[in-house]
Amino acid sequence: MANIVNNPEVYFSGLIPERDEILKQLEYEAEKENIPIAGPVVGQLLFVLARAKGAGNILELGTATGYSAIYLGRACAPAGGRVTTIENDPEMAARAIKNISRAGLGKTVSVIESEVLQTLPGLGELFDFVFMDIEKKDYNKALSLVTPVSKPGCLLIADNTAFADAVEFNQAISHSQAWDSVQLFSYIPMHSALNDGLCFGVRTRQL
Repeated sequence: MANIVNNPEVYFSGLIPERDEILKQLEYEAEKENIPIAGPVVGQLLFVLARAKGAGNILELGTATGYSAIYLGRACAPAGGRVTTIENDPEMAARAIKNISRAGLGKTVSVIESEVLQTLPGLGELFDFVFMDIEKKDYNKALSLVTPVSKPGCLLIADNTAFADAVEFNQAISHSQAWDSVQLFSYIPMHSALNDGLCFGVRTRQL
């Protein structure tokens, strides 16, 4: 059996994807102001998965300053896709709109300033890709509301599933009749926390 590289955390920290100035500025602001963002590894993962899936209608729960929405928008924009992202903090929503516009994605990404759990039932459309990054205590309630607006084959990514508040969600999706899922616990450079869980689910069955 082959040996892994020496000091794997140091090694993989050297493989963080390159970012442009807009994303680097948002990373700087997040660190300075303690704003939770997905970081460049999860951001690039979202881009790769959304592009590979050919996602055309993406839903994001939790916008903050628009960091991950930019990755998602860049993934689907070339094919004419769109992103709907929901943020309950008025200041964050306003900042996100400006940042998304600066990234040239104002026509691709729509920011809804509202409470996620109140907004989901009234969206009136179906999505083929969902990124969940709200308060972890709300993940399980959000799952029950996301399921009806998810197309068959919809890909769901939930961040921070190693947090204690996500335990109820983790149990629910692992036993769900609508989703097949897998959990990964790993080292994620420039992510908070550095050692954290990500849940990947696919909508495989209608209820």
